[in-house]
Amino acid sequence: MKKYLFGLILCALCLAAPAQQIALLKYNGGGDWYANPTSLPNLIKFCNINLGMSLDLKPATVEVGSADIFQYPFVHMTGHGNVVFSDAEAANLRLYLMSGGFLHADDNYGLSTFIRKEMKKVFPELDLVELPFNHPIFHQKYKFPNGLPKIHEHDNKPPQAFALFWEGRMVFLFTYECDLGDGWEDYIVHKDSEATRLKALQMGANILQYVFCQ
Repeated sequence: MKKYLFGLILCALCLAAPAQQIALLKYNGGGDWYANPTSLPNLIKFCNINLGMSLDLKPATVEVGSADIFQYPFVHMTGHGNVVFSDAEAANLRLYLMSGGFLHADDNYGLSTFIRKEMKKVFPELDLVELPFNHPIFHQKYKFPNGLPKIHEHDNKPPQAFALFWEGRMVFLFTYECDLGDGWEDYIVHKDSEATRLKALQMGANILQYVFCQ
């Protein structure tokens, strides 16, 4: 009971912490890490309003190999193309994730092959696990009984969520065939319906809520 109450208190503190900043990952390899420039700011606004978070409205940009990455509890990455982590970058990212950090990679179409290979450098002993529909990340404030919402078609495959777990804690989430980031963008960018954009933002809010409270 004490452990349960401690968890609730910790979660409340995380949600109410002043000016917590999240970050966008800058990586090498030629992929467009800078895609979807309006997505994180819009997600942050949504979470501050609907989850009572106090996130800094301007996300940081952090490089994979930088010591600055340890300042951010949540790092997001996106893109369409190649991703390359050097040995030093993979080691830095591994230490960050093992130390309590979290990385969310959202496939903007074309990221899958590269991020899977590079995350194997980071955690060669771990395999990606597909999350079942009953996983808590789909059942935070917003309920997604069928898992990830489908935002953009890509290859017309069902959306899937894959994760890496270190000592029982999720440290990496890969959202595939979903494209949450496009749904977080300003309406004018992709002209997705309000209903579609809302689903994307709600799922993004679930991810942040889960990360800060797991």
